[in-house]
Amino acid sequence: MVLSEPYWDHHIPLPKLGPLHSRLVTAFVALICFINSYNGDFVFDDSEAIINNKDLNPDTPLSNIWKNDFWGSNLSSNSSHKSYRPLTVLTFRINYLLAGGLHPIGFHMLNVALHCVISVLMIDVFAILIGGLVHDGRGVKLNLSPKASFLAALFFAAHPVHTESVAGIVGRADLLCALFFQLSFLVYCKAFQGGDKKFSVLWIFSSILLCAVAMLCKEQGITVLGVNAAFDILMVCNLDIYELAHRLLSRRKSADIGGLVSSGLLMRLVLLFLGGSFLLYARWRIMGTGPPSFTEVDNPASFAENVILRIVNYNYYYSLNAWLLLCPWWLCFDWSMGCVPLIKSATDWRIVWPLLLWCCLMGLVYQALCSQDSNKRRTLTFGLVLLVIPFLPASNLFFRVGFVIAERVLYLSSAGYCLILAYTVGYCSCHWKKHKVHYNVGKNLADRGNQSAAVKYYREAVRLHPKYVHAMNNLGNILKERNELEEAEELLSSAVHIQPDFAAAWMNLGIVQNSLKKFDKAEQSYLNAIKFRKKYPDCYYNLGRLYADLNRSIDALNAWRNATMLKPDHSLAWNNMVILLDNTGNLAQAELIGKEALKILPKDHTIMFSLANVLGKQKKYKESEGFFLNALKINPNVASCHGNLAVLYHRWGKLDLAKRHYELSLRLDPNAPGTKENYNMLKRKLEQRQRTVG
Repeated sequence: MVLSEPYWDHHIPLPKLGPLHSRLVTAFVALICFINSYNGDFVFDDSEAIINNKDLNPDTPLSNIWKNDFWGSNLSSNSSHKSYRPLTVLTFRINYLLAGGLHPIGFHMLNVALHCVISVLMIDVFAILIGGLVHDGRGVKLNLSPKASFLAALFFAAHPVHTESVAGIVGRADLLCALFFQLSFLVYCKAFQGGDKKFSVLWIFSSILLCAVAMLCKEQGITVLGVNAAFDILMVCNLDIYELAHRLLSRRKSADIGGLVSSGLLMRLVLLFLGGSFLLYARWRIMGTGPPSFTEVDNPASFAENVILRIVNYNYYYSLNAWLLLCPWWLCFDWSMGCVPLIKSATDWRIVWPLLLWCCLMGLVYQALCSQDSNKRRTLTFGLVLLVIPFLPASNLFFRVGFVIAERVLYLSSAGYCLILAYTVGYCSCHWKKHKVHYNVGKNLADRGNQSAAVKYYREAVRLHPKYVHAMNNLGNILKERNELEEAEELLSSAVHIQPDFAAAWMNLGIVQNSLKKFDKAEQSYLNAIKFRKKYPDCYYNLGRLYADLNRSIDALNAWRNATMLKPDHSLAWNNMVILLDNTGNLAQAELIGKEALKILPKDHTIMFSLANVLGKQKKYKESEGFFLNALKINPNVASCHGNLAVLYHRWGKLDLAKRHYELSLRLDPNAPGTKENYNMLKRKLEQRQRTVG
């Protein structure tokens, strides 16, 4: 078994503690999170499993716990749920004897203690699944992932979904099952101290025996054999599932496939299969060779007549379980009695959740099987194994279960989630120090309008990678908008120095230099941008603005014409041409350009506004009025448009309409000086007319 140390482990922001200290911290976290349940009472299912269960009474023969189910009913009874958990009931009986009666504090404290022990053992389980089964020369197992295994165990110790299992006394079944599940797995790992070819059959049988003990605590314990088999295939034999599937699909010779599968592996899988078959057969006999009977209230989806509806609702239940692991916000001790209404039609919006769940699972499976990173493949695969396999008995796939959702059954599956979460933290911690991460965060923040935070991340990207020209360009752009022009010029100059063909940086540098009145340099920067990107309409537009500032009208018009040729819907270039021609007295040409632009951009109110001004100066009042009104129809809250239309009416002699639009303009912009003066002139004219009429 040749394995490499997870490269991301040392990037996790946790101290590297020794084995003893990491176990003490994990136990302490588990204790702190759930110790407040110590003084709780017997609640909900505790009433049937403990208070009303005569098997706990010392006067009841001890042999009865091997004949009755978890709730004290005889297994042969038709009303029995066939929950055969004698070892869990035995611990309840011991609690009863030690406390001298039904005093809940002892029951609760043992649950909390079990959770602490399980959380501590999770460090060993996660260490093997993440870092591999590696021993030193003396046969001592090495932990190649001390931080990752510690972090995953901390997540497990503190996960709120464990509330029902730890705080509810009947959750003892899940705790004991998880404990012996772990021991079975760790004992199975002991079988390989001598490697794949020198495995110990004794340790394998011991693992199967511990699996039987886990089953006697809760039925879910049988799933450890599936985890052991997956561990053997993927870790001990280092079998590449992707390669195996590829060979099978390509129909290569069986000898090629045989090279991937060792005889030792086949023997161990046979032992696990036989052991599991025997345990399942024994369990079936104990149940009376018949499944338990449940009512529709217990599990409505399983009674749905339509198979498709049944499958959809089962998958909806899975998605709710996944959500409880991801966001344990609405925890509940009982999800029956219609808490989760059935999905009965394709128009029910909740059908999105199963689809989302399977998309996420398929994404994880793809990464687990096809990633080039062996550490990533191994960790994600075992995360999925731990997540899915212990959940299978509760999935309704093999038999109907007596609940809709039970948070207790997620106790073991949550270990798989915690493993994937720890890997995610490690991966992000590892890649967080990369400049690209800071660049992407900065870009996202800038797109959302948070420029101050974006500047911080862009600066960090540049610090980590001093030649990161894209970060320099984006940072320079933000600084330009914040009028921090000197620093922006310095950054953009560095960017084009590092990458001389970076056209966007050349253009942005030109804009900054233009703002700094460095016109010659700005022109050269724009020309460099166009040199490296021939079809660059925005750069031609900015070059035109520079020429306009320098009163080089013909050059400006040519630049804007080039912009519109490359990008016919470049509204700003069209509008600037109309305004420049208007300002230089070329009204006829301005009219032609404006009308040409509106053929391409018929809904552009800014071009309508500029063209209306041109037509008004040519005393084409009716036509001008039409463009003003169309512009206001598109955007009625432009003060300047109302103001200029008022001026048009004023010149046209339509004084009442002029008054109305002056007032609308001043309502939108009370401080517009030109409009105020014109309005006052109009009022004087109206007063004079009124006096004349009077």
